[in-house]
Amino acid sequence: MKRSRRPWTMPASVLVALLLGLLPLPEMLQPLRPYWLALVMAYWVLEDPDRYGLGFAFLVGLVGDLTFGSLLGEQALRLAVMAFILQRFRARLRFFPMSQQALAMGGLLLNDRIVTTVLHLTLGVAPHPDLAWASPVLGMLLWPPVFMLLDALRHGGGRGR
Repeated sequence: MKRSRRPWTMPASVLVALLLGLLPLPEMLQPLRPYWLALVMAYWVLEDPDRYGLGFAFLVGLVGDLTFGSLLGEQALRLAVMAFILQRFRARLRFFPMSQQALAMGGLLLNDRIVTTVLHLTLGVAPHPDLAWASPVLGMLLWPPVFMLLDALRHGGGRGR
């Protein structure tokens, strides 16, 4: 398997995901914010598993915790759980049609929402509003364009392969 010729793609994609997570939204739409960091991390774990795995997910999660001001280790745990599941089922997921991949990502994002809720209830932190349970659906719908955009950037848009 060829390595990416564009080493800036991964750090740039994580930075953009962090910025999208910080983008101000109206209070009413805040719970619907997609988990951009999870979508980007999932792409890298699926497409380049030799370089990006559990450690990568944990470090990206810690950066997310520091950036968003959440409980230290919360996003690190969430992303590590997601990366573990992705690594376990990578051989199947990678070759699913895009529609089935999107459904699988929706399931992973729903699992993430459950992990977050259990973590918040265990620690006595206020849970997210009920509308936040719809954000995995939005993430599922965003998976195909995010995947295709990152794939095009990583491979140079089909030029010079």
